[in-house]
Amino acid sequence: MHAFSRRIIVSCAVVLFGASFTGADTPTRPIKLFNGKDLTNFYTYLGAPGKGEKPYGKNNDPEKVFTVENGMIRVSGKVFGGLITEKEYENYRLIVEFKWGEKTWPPREKAARDSGILLHCVGADGAAGGVWMESVECQMIEGGTGDFILVKGKNTPSLTVEFVERDTKVRDTARKEPYYKSGGTPKNFTGGRINWYGRDPLWRDVKGFRGKQDVERPVGEWNTLECVCDGRAITNILNGKVVNRGTDCSLTRGKILFQSEGAEVFFRRIELRPLAKK
Repeated sequence: MHAFSRRIIVSCAVVLFGASFTGADTPTRPIKLFNGKDLTNFYTYLGAPGKGEKPYGKNNDPEKVFTVENGMIRVSGKVFGGLITEKEYENYRLIVEFKWGEKTWPPREKAARDSGILLHCVGADGAAGGVWMESVECQMIEGGTGDFILVKGKNTPSLTVEFVERDTKVRDTARKEPYYKSGGTPKNFTGGRINWYGRDPLWRDVKGFRGKQDVERPVGEWNTLECVCDGRAITNILNGKVVNRGTDCSLTRGKILFQSEGAEVFFRRIELRPLAKK
């Protein structure tokens, strides 16, 4: 074989097989994404601090939205944005311990405390609304933690959920909304929100909201939120209870983003674990 031909074959092999090293990581042992000391393993991306202003962008956090204090990550909520993993991951069990703080900010200073975990983030930073990434969100909001929200970026994610429709009343307007129910009618959703099973039909976007069936603990108390990403399935578990589950997800890998969305929230544990062997 000619030497030049051998070089071409070797180069092609590097390209083809080397690509696997840039793919998503599958945990084979517990990974502490938050080490308790600093924001190693993450970068920040912040939107505009005010209307008509330029986004702060990547790794530019002059207002200290994301800090580490007393072994916890404090997310101030003052500027909308995200704390995003440097790497992409797939097939994992994400375990997060969080609690709400007292501080809230405009335009949500009187609204329900709000944040979220964006799973399988792909595409460009800020592609969704100038702040988020294309993803499937496990919502964190008073009264609604565990809801799914399909976050559109360049493309629109989809997710199949077994659900029932329930009558709700939001801002004095009656409407039907989808609620997760195991054994319910399966539907492939391509947008919007799919409520966790016990979200209060009379939910209101007010600070301190508590629903009759809320699994989330009161403000200031620690919660454990788990997101089990197993192939095309995602299961949200709040304080030991399965609150939502989807299958046939169009996204199966990506970065993980923790939102700053107008409310102070603390994280003391962010950990990935391998999936249980079947």
